[in-house]
Formats: sequence, C-alpha cells, structure tokens
Amino acid sequence: MSFESIGLGKILIAMYATNSDRIRMLRTDIRYEIKKAKGLGNGEGGDFYVPFWSDAKKHVAGELDLRDATAGRIASNEGSRGRLYPKMRDGFLEWWEEKRRLRNVPFTLINGSIKARLEVAGLGTIKVENTLAITIGDDGHRIIYPYFCDDPALSDEAARLGLWVMSQCIKGYSLKDMRVLDVIAGRTFSEAETPLVGNEGELFASKYAAILGEWNVLKATY
Repeated sequence: MSFESIGLGKILIAMYATNSDRIRMLRTDIRYEIKKAKGLGNGEGGDFYVPFWSDAKKHVAGELDLRDATAGRIASNEGSRGRLYPKMRDGFLEWWEEKRRLRNVPFTLINGSIKARLEVAGLGTIKVENTLAITIGDDGHRIIYPYFCDDPALSDEAARLGLWVMSQCIKGYSLKDMRVLDVIAGRTFSEAETPLVGNEGELFASKYAAILGEWNVLKATY
C-alpha cells in the first residue's frame, strides 16, 4: 500500500482529517493500488501541488514572479484546483514577503532539495522531500517542509509531529533550523514557537498504526 511509503504532508493530513475525509483518502488509495496491481496505469496523475511549489521556490530564487506563474496555473485548471492556487499563492507570499523579509537579512539558497526518510519500526517509511532550504545571514539555516491543505489546517500537535519526523531523519542540521510551513495559512511552525513535549515518537507511531489498520480493514471490503 502507498501508505507504507508516504510523504510527511500526506500522512499528517490523514492523521488529523475528519473521519469521513480520512476514509475517503484511504479508499482512494486502495482503488489506486488495485488499479496499479492490475496494470491499469499509475493513477490519476501527479501531485498538483508539486508544480506550484516549484514555482514558489523559483520565486524565492528570483527566477520568476509567483503571481504571474500562478495566473497561468489557474488558467489551465478548473474546479477545486483552480480555487486552491490563489489560496496557496496568497498564503506563501504573505509568509515570504511580509514575514520573512521583515528581518531584511541576506539569504542564499542551499543547492538541491534536502530530502530524507524515516523508517518507523514495523510500520513503514515517511518521506521528507522537496524542502526549501536557505541560509540566512552568516550561519543561520532554514529547512522548510511545505504542508498543503486548507482543511485540516496544520495544528500545533500536527506541526510537532512534523518537526519530530524532520529532526529524526534530516542529517547535518539541528531541530532549531527546521520549519513546517502551512502554505495556505502562511504560517510556519518551529521548535521555538511549538516546542516538542517528548511524546511525539509514541504519538506518531500510534496514529500511523491506526491508519494502516484502518486501511487493511477497508481493503478487505474490495
């Protein structure tokens, strides 16, 4: 099942979604797995957040203007995707332009996307990929993982789990360097503002195990 090797953002969404939304996610995943097993293709297309996040990182690098790029994305998408692009654009720009640049500290991009994986014993693999990594000033670093969902928005508890996962698998940086960015809300979570309380590993494993168990129960109905 794809939930046995899953992106950090997706598993956090599943952990904190309403019961009906979580079941919908799991059923969609099960149908995808069944289709793939029958050799009927690789699903319904890639994650539509990826092109937006690529645009956002290019905006940070000064290679394009996110407003112009998002207008093009909206023009080529209808329905919920077209609705979400403005929310993502506005949330990201609120964070980047109004919050980050208030410090007026020079920054440089860290080449490449820092990525890592956390093996959760007996359960599966959590993927931390497509981060935005920057150096601020002389020695400050920010390793920023994007969370894309308007409902549920990223809660303090979910952010703590995200930061914990990052701290367990990203090497060469400390927890104080790490951030989870709720893109639509335009809000970052850090250990300084949302300190870990010590139960994150146990809580994450418990919630992850419950979701995998629910997946298996639902799979038996297909």
